[in-house]
Amino acid sequence: MRLFSAWVFDLDNTLYPVAHLYKEIGARMTAYIARALALEQSEAFALRERYFHQYGATVAGLAQHHGVDAHDFLADVHDADYSVLSPDPELAELIESLPGRKIIFTNGGGGHAERALERLGLGSLFDAIVDIERCGLAPKPQEAAYAALIGACGIDPSKTLLIEDTLRNLEPAHALGFATALVGPVHPEPRPAYVDYWARDVKELLRAFV
Repeated sequence: MRLFSAWVFDLDNTLYPVAHLYKEIGARMTAYIARALALEQSEAFALRERYFHQYGATVAGLAQHHGVDAHDFLADVHDADYSVLSPDPELAELIESLPGRKIIFTNGGGGHAERALERLGLGSLFDAIVDIERCGLAPKPQEAAYAALIGACGIDPSKTLLIEDTLRNLEPAHALGFATALVGPVHPEPRPAYVDYWARDVKELLRAFV
């Protein structure tokens, strides 16, 4: 199996299942949008979903179209109860065993990655966190986000594996020279040419490299 000098991990639904935590974060997003834009809850929810699918992150649409303070939004919606997350010792051991640098690359912000990693017992294992704020509010799959990742961390895409649960975030990475891995229960058929590896979950993937 090919080895890499850098390993770039998405966070949510890649290193842990988001269902319980994102139930609260999603509700906080909807409530914030309703307050900020004077919308009904149903309207706020629809706008949240539209901007997520259009831009890759709700905050990008809110900032661009409504002048919402992105940093305030991100801090507010991620002021959630992270105690629903638990340490994953096997995952920690696998990540620690990887040679080279380990980086988190996420569309989250407002300290979300730091809090989630701490609860998962992974906080000390990563060399850098590149979140949407560090990307100048450019979310994956926008090319500017990947350019920010490369610039911030000084990585060589041709020697880096980028690991994601979201298929659309892999295509621009592959075009820039990254090796790509998709994790998730469903194998895409046919597998797109921009997906180099697939595994049912991140631990299954990493076991092949350590």
